[in-house]
Amino acid sequence: MRRVKTDDLISLLAQDAPIRTRLGPLLLGALLIGVAVSAALLLSAVGIRHDMASAIETARVLFKMVLTLMLAVTACRLVFRIGRPGVPLRHSSLALFVPLILLAAGTAAELSAIPQDLWETAMLGRNARFCLFFIPVLSLAPLAGFLWALKNGAAEHPSLAGAAAGLAAGSIAAALYALHCTDDSPLFLAVWYTAAIAAVTAIGALLGSRFLRW
Repeated sequence: MRRVKTDDLISLLAQDAPIRTRLGPLLLGALLIGVAVSAALLLSAVGIRHDMASAIETARVLFKMVLTLMLAVTACRLVFRIGRPGVPLRHSSLALFVPLILLAAGTAAELSAIPQDLWETAMLGRNARFCLFFIPVLSLAPLAGFLWALKNGAAEHPSLAGAAAGLAAGSIAAALYALHCTDDSPLFLAVWYTAAIAAVTAIGALLGSRFLRW
């Protein structure tokens, strides 16, 4: 029964171009508004790190900024496709492995570059708890916007669509938080940024399973 409903919906939406074309602008609007709200929250609550002008020239900070931005872009690209029935997701999904591979490479390079007795210090950093708290907070606006926009689409798998929205929102939040964070070690990034983004992804999957069903 579920398969029949899915096939029927895909056929109907394929004949209804306005629905498919409307989703893109809705998602774009959700993205722009979500980023603007989260950026305003970041600036008003904690601000950008005071030494950003010089820090951005260091390899660790540049790596952190590029990696989080890359993940945000690839995750958003997946969200823009996942709400459209029948649109292939393989390439967009596989693209997510690129930042993960880069993170693994950066972490391995860090482990080889610093003494073993400093590994724990680099991993724990100084703001782990705040990172776990503030990245999800910054993700609220883009996550709400993505879920609202996807509600106007026809995601074949609501939980996966919600997870993609959560991943994109969490990645956007991580990229913004990186402007404030002074913990620059790839080890910190691999543990705490990843944990915060994973939490938002899980929340998105749960919300998607409830609110994106048709």
